[in-house]
Formats: sequence, structure tokens, C-alpha cells
Amino acid sequence: MRLRTVMAGLATAVMLTGCGDLEAQLGPETGKADSGKSADVGDARKKLDKLAVKGRAPKTGFDRDEFGPAWSDVDRNGCDTRNDILKRDLKEEKFKAGTHDCIVLSGMLDDPFSGRRIEFERGQDTSSKVQIDHVIPLSDAWQKGAQQWTATKRKEFANDPLNLLAVDGPLNGQKSDSDAATWLPPRKAYRCEYIARQVDVKAKYELWVTSAEKDAMEGVLSSC
Repeated sequence: MRLRTVMAGLATAVMLTGCGDLEAQLGPETGKADSGKSADVGDARKKLDKLAVKGRAPKTGFDRDEFGPAWSDVDRNGCDTRNDILKRDLKEEKFKAGTHDCIVLSGMLDDPFSGRRIEFERGQDTSSKVQIDHVIPLSDAWQKGAQQWTATKRKEFANDPLNLLAVDGPLNGQKSDSDAATWLPPRKAYRCEYIARQVDVKAKYELWVTSAEKDAMEGVLSSC
């Protein structure tokens, strides 16, 4: 009886999430967005070799709205993507009462970019200390293939947990829309993971790389 109940629950979850792989959107048990597995460096080298190499297309026509409303609830779990990622990446989280553990009020981030521990507290003057980074920036994607996508695919990309990380806010601002040729995390111990993850995202969405970007990625991965 217990096995039938579990299987019925899984079937319901699949129906609710619609298309796409359930575990790629939600953690298998906790309901958290699943990013979170470490990227495989050896696999990243193979994927990088297969990525198309082209020049950067013009930024003409780029707008954040081209990737859908910011932080949509694409997996239909009742929480917007920003809160999903905060819930996934923070520790010691506290949630707003009555939100079914959705709206994160506070927590601690072990920042992958700097290695520092950052205290997050929701508020007009404090929330920006922790920001959600698009590992492949939306503008970069726009110039390397996303202009040709449907609106639905761009929205999926902007909210894909694989392409999202909670990070130090000022460093995220410093990164802006840079690719690997012009910006890398200051914490060198994280660079292998960062580049492997970038390659994973580009391979998943068939985005291309510039020659300078590929050289930078190969340089990092060769040292891993």
C-alpha cells in the first residue's frame, strides 16, 4: 500500500510539472530546485569540443523581457524561481509564515564566487547582498543563439536551475553579462566548477562560443 501511494504521488508530480525532466526542476525528495550536482570536468571538456565557434552576434533587440517575466514560477510549485534558488542554495533558511516555506526571509550563503559566508536578509536595503546569477548571462545567450529561439525556450532558459546560482551581489554586478573570456570568479578553487557548468548550459541549449571564450574555457579546464 505504501509503495502504491508513493508511486501515485510521483505520477501526480509529473503531471503538475508538465514537460521537461522532473528531477532537473525539483529535488527528488525535498521539492527544492535541483542544480546542484557538481559539474563533471571531463564531460565538460568533451562537450566544449563539440560547441560551435562563431563570432558574437549584435546585441540589437536584446531586452530582459525577451526572456519572460523575471522569476516566473515555471515549475508550478507555488514559488517563483528566485525563492526556489535561495531555498536551494542557502543554509539555515527562515521563511515567511503562511507561504508554505516559499518566501525566504533569511539564511546563510557559502558564496561560490568569493568563498565568503554571507548573511542574507530579505529587505529593500539588504536583499541585494545575495543575488541570483545567470551562469550564462541572458545578454550573452542572446548574442550566441537565443535570438533565434521561441519565447517559451527563452523563458525556460532564464529560469533553468542549471543556469542559476545564489552568489555575492557585488560580484554578480561586477560580472554583469561577461563571458569566460572577460570574467572569472575571483575564487580560483571554484573556476573549474564554474566553467564546467557554463559548458553544460551551453551544450544543453546549443549556444555557441567565441574563439576567445573557448580558449579561456580550455585554459581553466586544462588546470582542473
